[in-house]
Amino acid sequence: MKIQQKIAIGFIRTKINMLRMISHRKAAEETLRVFLTPMMKSRIKEKEVFSRAEPIQFTLNDVLIKGFRCNHPKKHKVLLLHGFSSTCHNFDKYVAPLLEKNYEVLAFDAPAHGSSEGETVNAVEYSMMIKKITEFYGPINGYIAHSFGGIAVCLALEAIPHDAKTKLVLIAPATETSSAVDGAFAMLGIKNEKLRKTFDELVLEKSGRETSWFSVRRAMNNIRASVLWFHDEDDDITPLADAIKVKSDNHSNIKFVFTKGLGHRKIYRDEAVLNAAVKFL
Repeated sequence: MKIQQKIAIGFIRTKINMLRMISHRKAAEETLRVFLTPMMKSRIKEKEVFSRAEPIQFTLNDVLIKGFRCNHPKKHKVLLLHGFSSTCHNFDKYVAPLLEKNYEVLAFDAPAHGSSEGETVNAVEYSMMIKKITEFYGPINGYIAHSFGGIAVCLALEAIPHDAKTKLVLIAPATETSSAVDGAFAMLGIKNEKLRKTFDELVLEKSGRETSWFSVRRAMNNIRASVLWFHDEDDDITPLADAIKVKSDNHSNIKFVFTKGLGHRKIYRDEAVLNAAVKFL
């Protein structure tokens, strides 16, 4: 972790602990705001492949969503979905091999990410974006989703008509939101059961759902797509244990590929993973 990040986390921890002394509700609200706020939005390097693509945009809940379309129009369309504090530009290496298969490629920055507007984003808003993309630019035949994009697309597919011909590639998906919250509390160094309980109550109040509902494992019961799931044994962001639980459910439409030594971010940049994903689609 860089020194600037350590300083920022220390500041956030101090602020939340001070708010907790005043009100657990206020501390929980600030913790939720931090949880939903990307930390690296400004660090965008536009990739050359997208400079040749068609820029497209639409509005979602008064937030401008920006993205790209390559090789339009084609019958077979693939949507690339990035993770938290990331951008569609990080998936540039997937574009060329997909174009070689004569697929149309769509890629967007999620709300509060990259070139899109907004300050915060949650899984529901990201999934709404995916549903709008399907409505405006679909139908979509294939999805490649990393991390936060994984849970968002799974929530979206619960509402989007699809079948076994739909292909879904999940790369280190954020399988359980409860685990993500646990990780956020640990990163911030906050150990307070009452604050965590208030946080979960706030999620329920705002979304109408308990934190545990935002789960790829739960959503998989409603997904009929053919799924290729990559997960690394050394992933320190999205726990392998959560993926293993999904594997234990024995869904016939999911194939798991476990890697070693790639962690959470190198895995989607790995050439073998990329090639396998593109071949699957």
